[in-house]
Amino acid sequence: MSLKVGIVGLPNVGKTTLFNAMTGLDAPVSSFPYTTIDANVGVVSVPDERLDRLVEIYKPKKVVPASIEFVDIAGIGAGASKGEGLGNQFLVSVRESDALVHVVRCFKSSEVISESGKIAPYEDIESLNLELIFADIEVIEKRIPKLKKKADSKTDPESVKEYEILKRCYDTLKEMHPIRDLHLPLDEEKIIRAYSFLTMKPILYCLNISESDINKEDSSEIKQIKEMAEKEGSKVVMISAEIEYEISRLSLEDKKMFLEELGLSRPGLNEMVKASYDLLGLETIFTCGEKDCHAWTYKKGMKAPQVAGVIHTDFEKGFIKAEIIGYEDLIKAGSEQKAKELNYFRLEGKEYLVKDGDIVHFRFNL
Repeated sequence: MSLKVGIVGLPNVGKTTLFNAMTGLDAPVSSFPYTTIDANVGVVSVPDERLDRLVEIYKPKKVVPASIEFVDIAGIGAGASKGEGLGNQFLVSVRESDALVHVVRCFKSSEVISESGKIAPYEDIESLNLELIFADIEVIEKRIPKLKKKADSKTDPESVKEYEILKRCYDTLKEMHPIRDLHLPLDEEKIIRAYSFLTMKPILYCLNISESDINKEDSSEIKQIKEMAEKEGSKVVMISAEIEYEISRLSLEDKKMFLEELGLSRPGLNEMVKASYDLLGLETIFTCGEKDCHAWTYKKGMKAPQVAGVIHTDFEKGFIKAEIIGYEDLIKAGSEQKAKELNYFRLEGKEYLVKDGDIVHFRFNL
């Protein structure tokens, strides 16, 4: 399942440093705005301790973790929604993303220029969000007059419904609130999904802090950001992109030592990648054996045949049954053979809602 997370933010907030730390790539970084012009793309493995435990049990020849594609999008400055700066080109990249990581500058540095001339995280969030809001308003204003004519005729119930939803979205945007504040039910969300509204996308606020602020108590401004995120159903993580980049370049032994010095148990990137995974409503199943241990990504709420289709479309077409063992049951048993002896294995049919962590073998017939 291919899913894309766009890394957005104002210029010079540390997006590309964060991207390089996650992907192991070396996209150009500068202390001046708009160094990133063409979007940088990289695939990142999702850290999962369960996969590590399964590898210990099965001892496979190959290990394939779940992954997410991250796109480092150029800084979005004031006026981007009107095409100023690099606006139009990069708003397209934002629109193509399934979710967004909004990197917010909280660090101070005389070497890295701040476009606004000050460090004001909450104001920066509002500034970028306004550009996304203006872009969504423009999309609706182009569509709604034609749709209103159809809706007024009352001959097309689908147009009436679409118009009603778009009108609510428009009213919310005009009040300078993102569409996600509406918390639209799934059936209504589906009706307007094709518009790819920027402010409807799930968002993770990544607060880029200084090394000296790691493990410190939240400031009043950070508390304000967390309260705002909670209201709109978003998440917040705090990391130092510069430190994460340094950690990503170390050997395993040096990495462990460096983390201990910082008072951290694991890299902050692990939390960010996992939070991005959760943001997309993703869960993981595993297929395991001597050949490989493979983590597969699926959307929460999928039934067994749909999840089988994630592995191969033929599996969904010819689905018969799914042999399932829960992750905790397998760990408790200690081996697949023992799990069978303890009757932990079960057969599930087409209506089975797959659970996160299931170890699965699909039976199918073509």
